[in-house]
Amino acid sequence: MATPSRGTALRRPPLWPQKQPPPGQGRGEAGAFASAARARLRGVVNGLSVAGGLILLCIVFSIASPYFFTTTNIYRIFQQVAVAAALAIGQSFVIFTGGIDLSQGAVVAFSAVVGTTVMVDQHSIALGVLVTLAVGAGVGLANGLLITVGKLVPFIATLAMLGVASGTGLLFTGGQPVFNIPGSFYAFGSNGLWVFPYLIMVSAGVAIVCQLYSTMTRGGRYVFALGSNERAAAIAGIRIRRVLLGVYAFSGLMAGLGAVLQVAYVDSAQPSSNTDLLLEAIAAVVIGGGSLYGGEGMVWGTIMGTLLIGVLYNGTELLNISSYIQTILLGGAVVLAVLIDNWRRKARVTT
Repeated sequence: MATPSRGTALRRPPLWPQKQPPPGQGRGEAGAFASAARARLRGVVNGLSVAGGLILLCIVFSIASPYFFTTTNIYRIFQQVAVAAALAIGQSFVIFTGGIDLSQGAVVAFSAVVGTTVMVDQHSIALGVLVTLAVGAGVGLANGLLITVGKLVPFIATLAMLGVASGTGLLFTGGQPVFNIPGSFYAFGSNGLWVFPYLIMVSAGVAIVCQLYSTMTRGGRYVFALGSNERAAAIAGIRIRRVLLGVYAFSGLMAGLGAVLQVAYVDSAQPSSNTDLLLEAIAAVVIGGGSLYGGEGMVWGTIMGTLLIGVLYNGTELLNISSYIQTILLGGAVVLAVLIDNWRRKARVTT
């Protein structure tokens, strides 16, 4: 039998192969993490592009309306995007894994009415907030179990949970909103410092922590590795079920946080499902550079996407543009972002 030469024996396979390995052949932990690192770099570039678009949009609206760059209007924008930002942060981690959570809007309504009812009946803001967060996280965990144990695809599992949570919320209150929120809680949702309402401070604080977690911890790298190549992640020893359970539970927790912020903002808990919030959350992730195929995106890019949507809504409202047209523009922006993502994926495959 011929023995390989010294040069052949020492030759190592490339760390980043150009083509996807066939089934059953993983690249190991280093390969999975390297793929995720490249995806995060693309996320940084996408996020910077969105930031540039946000600045351009602000310039256009400031020229078109003298009321846009006032402290009152900036405060209003931040106040309006705080709830959507909380949902978008949770949705980001789900989309980073290649999944999607369609139940977030319904979870906001369900957790809001349950937690607010406890808050009013027990005269305890802290207890009401904890119950709201716990209900949201519990529903998110149920989504994760349906996906990991029940083997349902995320679209079906979260779509079914949307109906369950929405119907349960309406049944819990008889379809009636919950009022009589404590005055101090409503004051929290109305007040702030200069142009920064307390609501956006909460969402911004969570966003900073999540951005650091996603880029500087092993758990964050696991999320991107799973979204980049689930088979390679599994071969590398990443516990897929644990990661998915954590991601969907966190998405539910962020929906609960969104419910807390929304109740403080509107001074009531509404049992109807917040479909607009769901659309805004998904749109913010996609516009911010997140790929619906998984493995790409940045939390701070998602926040830029959320602000861009908020500025778009606010600016068109100042110009007396119909809210129906605002929704059309948002849908068009999402389609454009997905088309760009598809184009980039095809470009990477052909190179």
